[in-house]
Amino acid sequence: MKLIIPRTNIEVQLRRTRNKRIAEEAIIAHVQEILKREDDKEKLIRKTLNEGSGEASNNFNFDLLEGGRIYHISDIEKICIDYRLRFLDSRFFKAEIPVEAISEIKKLEKQHKTSLKGFKIIAPSKLLKLDNADDPLLFAPMGNDYFYLIHKWGNDLHPLRKLLMWPFKYIENYALVLLMCSFLLAFLVPEGLFAPQYTTSQFFIIFFFVFKWIAGLSIFYGVKFGKNFNSAIWQSRYYNA
Repeated sequence: MKLIIPRTNIEVQLRRTRNKRIAEEAIIAHVQEILKREDDKEKLIRKTLNEGSGEASNNFNFDLLEGGRIYHISDIEKICIDYRLRFLDSRFFKAEIPVEAISEIKKLEKQHKTSLKGFKIIAPSKLLKLDNADDPLLFAPMGNDYFYLIHKWGNDLHPLRKLLMWPFKYIENYALVLLMCSFLLAFLVPEGLFAPQYTTSQFFIIFFFVFKWIAGLSIFYGVKFGKNFNSAIWQSRYYNA
């Protein structure tokens, strides 16, 4: 007599394994309860992100942290000044926080057995008042001016942004750019426009008036639109800075 061994149905085996853990009748209610808890947790995280908490630090398990994600406030300040970015509480961020960032927060909270608070975001000024998508970075404070990078999303910044923002880093940079532009414009003034032949003193007189003209326009624009230098606005919460 030939012995016939039936094939193994993986679905049946999977169901038996599950039924040993939990009754089939209770599975829907159990899953529903888990999903509701996760949904409540996500809503709480989004509420904390949108409203802020004022927390200065979080209780991280340092054995589980990645050293490459830890940044000091001085590193953040330098990047914000170089690229004209803001570093503010997450409640000032007006664009949508992506699901991936929420997932990273939930993952960290589970690993470190804590509820994260005091979120901060590095982003361009426009992102803190308009919907945009330029390279935001989400941080959680660790205390003593250290921050842990949770998630980065959006598009990378323009490769020339650092160069374009260099004049606005400090007032000295801006003054140097104005002087260079004034010198170039004075140099381009036709030689016979004011006198048959330029002398050095005449050139510097023209240069002086061109500089006054450019500087006056710059001051008018800056005052009218409330603009300021990168070093003064990287932690400013005001729109017109």
